[in-house]
Amino acid sequence: MANYPELRLFIGGEWKSAPGRPVLNPADNSVLGTVPHATKADLDTALDAAERGFKIWSRTSPAGRAEVILKAVRLMRERVDAMAVAMTLEQGKPLAQARLEILRGCDIIEWDAQEGRRVYGRIIPSEPGMRHSVMRLPIGVVAAFSPWNFPMSSPARKVGGALSAGCSIILKASEETPAGAVQLAQAFADAGLPRGVLNLVFGEPAEISEYLIPKPSVRLVTFTGSVPVGKRLTALAGSCMKPVIMELGGHSPVFVCDDVDVAATAASSALAKSRNSGQVCVSPTRFFVEDAIYDRFTTALTEKAAAIKIGNGLDAGVEMGPLANERRVAAMETLVADAKAKGARVTTGGARLGNQGNFYPLTVLADMPDDAQAMREEPFGPLALVSRVRSLDEAIDKANSVPYGLAAYAFTNSARKSNELAQRVEVGNLSINHFVASIAETPFGGVKESGFGREGGTEGLACYTIVRNVSHLMT
Repeated sequence: MANYPELRLFIGGEWKSAPGRPVLNPADNSVLGTVPHATKADLDTALDAAERGFKIWSRTSPAGRAEVILKAVRLMRERVDAMAVAMTLEQGKPLAQARLEILRGCDIIEWDAQEGRRVYGRIIPSEPGMRHSVMRLPIGVVAAFSPWNFPMSSPARKVGGALSAGCSIILKASEETPAGAVQLAQAFADAGLPRGVLNLVFGEPAEISEYLIPKPSVRLVTFTGSVPVGKRLTALAGSCMKPVIMELGGHSPVFVCDDVDVAATAASSALAKSRNSGQVCVSPTRFFVEDAIYDRFTTALTEKAAAIKIGNGLDAGVEMGPLANERRVAAMETLVADAKAKGARVTTGGARLGNQGNFYPLTVLADMPDDAQAMREEPFGPLALVSRVRSLDEAIDKANSVPYGLAAYAFTNSARKSNELAQRVEVGNLSINHFVASIAETPFGGVKESGFGREGGTEGLACYTIVRNVSHLMT
C-alpha cells in the first residue's frame, strides 16, 4: 500500500528485510504489509552493535547527543502527516489522534534530550585532601519492549530516555503496529545517530525477551504492556539481577463528586473514554458517581457516548476508530455479557457494529455490580462502567480494591475532597478536573501491580543511569 512504509529490521545502522507475518488494517482486515521476524543471529548482531554503539554514544557529550536527537525530532515533525496515515492504517485510531500521538512523542523525546544535558552529580563536603563525588552515568545497553496501542509515543518514551541518558537500545516494537517504530528509527538514522545506538527488531515476543534479557551486555529492561507479561519479564530480569522499568496495566477510577458541572463532566468523560477506542492503560473506566447526581450524570454520559461518530479513522469527522484486533472485540462481548448477567444496565452500545472490521461502540454500563468481571479486570476497550456511591470514602475504598494503581481522575470543586483524594487514592498519577495523565515533564508510572520505575520527567531519565561514588584522596 502506497501510504504504508516498507517494514524492515534496523540493526547496526543497516536496514534488513526478513520473512515474517502480515500486518492487518483493523478497519477492514486487509493486509498492509509484512513485519519481519528477527532470528537469533539477528539478535546477536544487534547485541554486538549495541555494545559498540554504547561505547561511542556514552562518550559523546550531552550537548552532542542532544543535537542529534533534536534533529531526529525535527524530521519527525516534518513527516508527521505521512506517519499519521500509516498509524491509522495499522492501528485504527482517527487520523487527528494519530497526528497528536506523533507530536506528543516528539515532545517527549525533545524534553528528554534537553534534560539529558542536566543529569548532574554532586560534590559531598569532606575533610581537606579528600573529595567525595557522586556521578550519574548511563547504565548501558537497554532492552526495550513497546506495545501496539501507541505505536509511536510508547517507543518514543523508551528511545528518548535511553538515548538522552547516553545509553544504546535494542527496541522490540509491536508486530501488530510496527510502522511507527520503523519511521522513528528512520528519523534517527537520517539525523546521523551513530551505528548501533538504536536497533529495532520484531519477532515472537517471548522468544526475543527470553533471549535478550539474560545476555550480559543488557543492563536494563523496560516494558510497557500487560501485568502477566510484565511479571514474567521482571522475574527473568531479576534472576539476572537487572533493573527494570515496568509500565503495566491499569483500571482507572473516575471520582465524580456532587459539586461539579454534570453536563460538562459527562461530555469530557465520553471523549476521554473514546480516545483510542478505550485501548489505553490510563483510560477512564470505573466511574464512581455520588448519589445526588448519579442519574443525571449517567443520562448525560449516555447521550454523549451515543453521539460519538465511529468509523474508519481516515474518514473526516470520525471520533473513534475500530478496535485494534479481533481479540479486543471478543473481550468486550464477554465482559458485557457477564455484566448484564449480574445486573448491569446497558444504556448505549453493547454490541458489535457491522460485519467488517473490528468496530465496537462506546458502551455505557450503569449500576455496575462490584463482582462483575469488568470491575475486577482491565477491559482495555470502550466500556464506561458507572457505579453509584453514597460518599467519597466509599468511592475511594472501591477504587483501591483492585490490584491496579496506574492512574485515577477526579472531578470536584472542593479543596478538602481534592486533598483527600491525593492522600488516599493508590495510584502513580492522579488528575483532578481533567483527563491528562502525564506530560513530558512529569513522571509516569504505577504502584501495586501496575508496575514500578518511571517514564518521563527527571525521575524517568534517572532510571537509565547508575550512581557512582568516587572517593579521591589527593596526595
